[in-house]
Amino acid sequence: MSPLNASSSVPPPPEAAATSDLATLLAEPGPRPWYRRPVLWGGVLLVLLAGGSLWYWQESRIADAAPSYTTQTVGRGNLTLTVTANGTLQPTRSINIGSELSGTVLKVNVDVNDRLEKGQVLVELDPSKLNGQILRSRASVAAAKALVEQTVATVGEAQANLVRLEEVARLSGGKVPSRTELDVSRATLKRALASEASARAGVNDAQAALATDEINLSKASIRSPSTGVVLTRTVEPGNAVAASLQAVTLFTVAEDLTQLRLQVYVDEADVGSVKVDQDASFTVSAYPNRKYPAKITRVAYGSTITDNVVTYLTYLGVDNTDLSLRPGMTATATITATQRNDVLLVPNTALRFTPTATVADTAKTKSGIVSSLTPRMPRSTTRKSAAEGASTATARQVWVLRDGAAVAVSVTPGISDGRMTEITGGELQAGMQVITDQKTMSAK
Repeated sequence: MSPLNASSSVPPPPEAAATSDLATLLAEPGPRPWYRRPVLWGGVLLVLLAGGSLWYWQESRIADAAPSYTTQTVGRGNLTLTVTANGTLQPTRSINIGSELSGTVLKVNVDVNDRLEKGQVLVELDPSKLNGQILRSRASVAAAKALVEQTVATVGEAQANLVRLEEVARLSGGKVPSRTELDVSRATLKRALASEASARAGVNDAQAALATDEINLSKASIRSPSTGVVLTRTVEPGNAVAASLQAVTLFTVAEDLTQLRLQVYVDEADVGSVKVDQDASFTVSAYPNRKYPAKITRVAYGSTITDNVVTYLTYLGVDNTDLSLRPGMTATATITATQRNDVLLVPNTALRFTPTATVADTAKTKSGIVSSLTPRMPRSTTRKSAAEGASTATARQVWVLRDGAAVAVSVTPGISDGRMTEITGGELQAGMQVITDQKTMSAK
């Protein structure tokens, strides 16, 4: 064996051999690689926690700084423009029945709610005085006729006398009688004829007086002028009725209660929307949960002024076949002035809304601390209205939410019922989120 081989085969020292045996006995691990050291991963975890906290803080700032909006989805629907007015129910035709004569009520034949037929006797007055007047008038007629007969006889006598004198004058050749006698005879005949005419006129006058007394006697029995129902009665047997320039109302009769008329007063601001044949509905206190249909029949041109408020009387026809409604009831009517079907609708709050924070302010907040150090072009603070290019003078704008930002959209509003407004033109479309309010931003 060579010396080199001899040196490489020399056994280790006793101390090294003992240390190697002890490590093997204790199973002590060798040194760890760098990527498995706990200190390294602990540092990485701390860095990630710090980054997450910074990101959460930054996002919280952005969320707090960004404006928050209340929105409503734009949709299509029906819109009804209504006019509300108050009034009372009245019969389509009512009659106030009084007396043309003075006298004492002898008998009352009907009462409230009784149904009447045309010509039915309602009240009878004491006819004693009227009967006496009729007897006197009949006597006057008889006297006038007797006077006519008397004057007729006188006329006959005067005519015969005149004929005799004229015959004598003819036979005597005009010598007798004298001209004076002939003139007197002729005048006597004329007076007789005038007396006859006056007597005949006296007969006509007496007959007219008799007819008047007979008419008055018939009016002592007060009759119904038409069929209907008695609404009010203000007379009792034994009452004295005094005929005056304005007759006292004894009865009020409604001709037909199955058809009523609602009289309402429409405010001058709404009368332009109210027209004949428009549909309406109304309620009364007796049946608050029931809506009765009606239709406008007339809108007055003349105004009514009450406490400096100008209103216009409007009539509505009402079907009362079931007789549930009664004259005099107070009603609240809702008139359907305009009806729009399947139109684009937005709430009125959206038309009144204007954001208080600009999109530029939100973008600046989102840029964060680092981006704030980056130079940028100056932004214009003037917001251009999207309704500036609208085609009509009534054009306005609403704000819609797009990608979390408020964007102005031009619209042309139509009619409004006070809560919703019809959109007749513009860029707004169904499905857009229109902004109705802006929530208050919290300051941190």
